[in-house]
Amino acid sequence: QVQLVESGGGLVQAGGSLRLSCAASGIIVSINAMYWFRQAPGKQREWVAGISSGGSTDYADSVKGRFTISRDNAKNTVYLQMNNLKPEDTAVYYCSGTLQRNKYWGQGTQVTVSS
Repeated sequence: QVQLVESGGGLVQAGGSLRLSCAASGIIVSINAMYWFRQAPGKQREWVAGISSGGSTDYADSVKGRFTISRDNAKNTVYLQMNNLKPEDTAVYYCSGTLQRNKYWGQGTQVTVSS
């Protein structure tokens, strides 16, 4: 059974930083592509960042240069370091991974950036 548990969200002022964590079980983050998505109120869920099994990373243009996705293979955990946060980054952030063609999601963690 795959479980993805996000943590690290909270309230931060614009310009601040947060680090989100996604603790995975039932899926090995080092050999499966993992992703972060977010969903703001009244908007569709959007892709934020991804890390491939080979370690390559990619980012949405809106977060490029500010966010960094990484993983700790020993802890089977994926991270999203978010710097220079903006009010428009306010959203629920979700961790996601695909295993055997099934897409799995965490429960999400709220990030609120005040101006």
